[in-house]
Amino acid sequence: MNLYEHTIIARQDVSPSQLKQIEEKYSKIVEKFEGDIVKTENWGLMNLSYLIKKNKKGNYIHFKIKGDGKIISELEKNEKLDKNLLRYLTVKVKNFDLDTDYFKKSEEKEVLNK
Repeated sequence: MNLYEHTIIARQDVSPSQLKQIEEKYSKIVEKFEGDIVKTENWGLMNLSYLIKKNKKGNYIHFKIKGDGKIISELEKNEKLDKNLLRYLTVKVKNFDLDTDYFKKSEEKEVLNK
């Protein structure tokens, strides 16, 4: 089994319920192809480095997936057709970093550290 980190960026005008549907849609694809989602992180609305399809911001969703290459090819095939998505990226990793939350707000980190 390979380990993958998969990030998708949805349009800025997508509603929270649509965002949840997107997350569930791609989770079901992973499960259908006998993969395992170790962790799902919703990083929220963040600024993009440059305009993508006239969008200045995007909603980021990050998956940590355990499975084979068929899952990734199926995910990317579906993501190419999805009008709500701006970009996607898959990276094969040797192991997952499940402890660090990189996109927590600094106030939340301070509360967690106390």
